[in-house]
Amino acid sequence: MSFRQLVGVMVVLLSLAGTATAQWTAEKPGSDNITVLSHIPLGPRLSVSDTDLEQEMDRPYAYVGRMVYGFEGDKGIDIIDLSDPENAKRIYSWRIENQDLHLGTGGMDVKHFKWKDRYYVVQSLQFRQGGPDPDLGAVVLDVTGLPDPSTVKEVARIREPDHPGGFHNIFIYKHSNGAVLLFTTVSGPFAHVYDLGRVVEGDVENSLVAKVPVPSEESERRGYHDFYVGYHEDSAEDRFYGGGTGGYYVYNVTDLEQPELVVPLTGIAGVRFGHTFTPTPDGRYVVAETEYQYAPLRIFDLKPGLDGEVETISKPIGAWTADWRNLVHNHEIRWPYVFVSGYLDGLQVFSLMDPANPETVAYYDTYTGPPNKIRYAMFNGAFGVDVRNADGLIVVSDMTTGFWVFRMEGFSGWNGEDWGMPNISSAQDWDRVPGEMTESNP
Repeated sequence: MSFRQLVGVMVVLLSLAGTATAQWTAEKPGSDNITVLSHIPLGPRLSVSDTDLEQEMDRPYAYVGRMVYGFEGDKGIDIIDLSDPENAKRIYSWRIENQDLHLGTGGMDVKHFKWKDRYYVVQSLQFRQGGPDPDLGAVVLDVTGLPDPSTVKEVARIREPDHPGGFHNIFIYKHSNGAVLLFTTVSGPFAHVYDLGRVVEGDVENSLVAKVPVPSEESERRGYHDFYVGYHEDSAEDRFYGGGTGGYYVYNVTDLEQPELVVPLTGIAGVRFGHTFTPTPDGRYVVAETEYQYAPLRIFDLKPGLDGEVETISKPIGAWTADWRNLVHNHEIRWPYVFVSGYLDGLQVFSLMDPANPETVAYYDTYTGPPNKIRYAMFNGAFGVDVRNADGLIVVSDMTTGFWVFRMEGFSGWNGEDWGMPNISSAQDWDRVPGEMTESNP
């Protein structure tokens, strides 16, 4: 990064930090640097789960999982058209058949992918025994023909009869071997890996190509809760970052048949079960969530473990939360920013420019109540968040208030190279394999 670029970066950060020092109120729910472009109520409280945003500007679509959690609702997925971000609209809804017979949460995590010039979306599903489809983990829809909703077609269902209960979380990754892979949680001490090319070409039966273990003696039915998979430029490895039983684990999954543990993060005070776990573009720092009231996002430096100086990482170098009384949840890293869906605290954005001293730079409270009395009060509000790299558009799915579209002042797009980082994030380049990436990536 040049001196001129560095000066520009610091000016933006300082201006953002200055707008985010005050707490939000009913009269002023967000910081001055956040603009609400659209808001779509989608249904009853606790009926909205995760969200995913396509990255190509000529495919302006977002996907929102639909669930039922103790109240009314639908189990499936909604598709949102963002061709006019200030007038976002729902254009299609897929619902599992026989809604009342299907027991359990329904639609949870959602991700899209491209294979051979066609576009697909995968909606993870969770149903309990006692009703239909307890072994159903995900449905795959062909969405190539959008915005025409009549062209959306179900092409596959992925089942796992040996581990009923469905897939709670999923991640789709373009591997360095050229395959598009679906990583899923299952009710077992590992993550499953499916070849989505095989799935959409009709060979679902042989699509399970690998398992990534949880290296913990405590793990039986519970394995991973969430994960991220990304290319690590310095080592030229495909790396898996998983949170689950005992903490967090980083694997080299370049050879899918022999996943190799790179560094564990265990023995962490206050962490018995890891949740969302996301690295910075260079793979040095990670932001880690665990799910209980008062838990902050912990920030770890992996370098001592990657360099072989320690056997496990056990102490964070920093931590961040929006409100110490609550709990913050899913997050997306676009260095130096971390975009957070903060449950009761709505959209939150903080800076990792100094990983040991993260600083809030923007926010907007999407949650308006009422409180959740089914599970615990903190489990409500903003659930999912995603960012479009091409223009910096931000979307949030709120469990009760629906779907939101934002812009943040000074953030008009993201490319890691502009920040002296690899151009790597959760956004995938479907037309290139990792290792052949260029600055034209999403």
